[in-house]
Amino acid sequence: MRNSAGRGAAGAALAALVLGGGAVACTKDSAESSPALTPAAAVAKAAKNTEDITSLHYRMTGKVPGQGRVSGEAAMSMKPMAMSMKVTSEDQAADGPVEMRIVGKAMYIGGGAQAAKDMDGKSWIKFDMSAMAGDKELNADQLGGGQADKNPATESTFLTGSKNVKKVGAETVEGVKTTHYKGTVTLDDFRKSLKGEDKATRAAREKSLEQYTKMGVDTFTMDMWVDGDDHTKQFRMRGTADKGPLDMTITFLDYNKPVTVKAPPVKDTVDLAEMMKGVQQQ
Repeated sequence: MRNSAGRGAAGAALAALVLGGGAVACTKDSAESSPALTPAAAVAKAAKNTEDITSLHYRMTGKVPGQGRVSGEAAMSMKPMAMSMKVTSEDQAADGPVEMRIVGKAMYIGGGAQAAKDMDGKSWIKFDMSAMAGDKELNADQLGGGQADKNPATESTFLTGSKNVKKVGAETVEGVKTTHYKGTVTLDDFRKSLKGEDKATRAAREKSLEQYTKMGVDTFTMDMWVDGDDHTKQFRMRGTADKGPLDMTITFLDYNKPVTVKAPPVKDTVDLAEMMKGVQQQ
């Protein structure tokens, strides 16, 4: 088996996992979420509503530093944690789409027929994050374990740290009437804005900053589209990282609906932890 194939598949899927999150959906046929609120207050209200989300279904598209153009779709449950995601690196289309599943404490990366050519007929790699936590070369945090236990809706709350939020106007997103807000925010300003939040909310939002700090992103330009129920229907994040531009748009299709994710068949799966143990014993 070629280890580079496994690392490439993991990199493409995890780049999207790191960026995949925000609030969701709507029911009211109204372009104005809260007409009496200031833009900053309207954004804060939408951010507050992310705390009650237990599951979500979203679509992503854009550009990821070090990966290029990506697109994908995912469904995620927070409690219990489960995720199913399919993502395509548009600039590496010949490799085909990559699928990622999280079931319990295991993460599975699948590359379909293309991956099977490099892995003795097996198309999935299993990462047991609890077993690999102590591995220095490829540990659970690097594989996304550090992101797996957080509600990805927190990325959409970054705009609450902006000092220049403004209302752009009424726009329709996926057939839903929304109000479009826009502003710029630095990571430092967002951290400062968390001082008034409760401990749990502050911890969750601070954790969501970690991957962007590692990327070298300092300032974001953010757009947020809020529906008539004060939920974020869509948001866009743009910034400059150490490895190039970041520009991702997340659109939310539904939320708080059951999400069921099954592990791939054992016969089609390579357990990376077991494989590495075997190599160490040789």
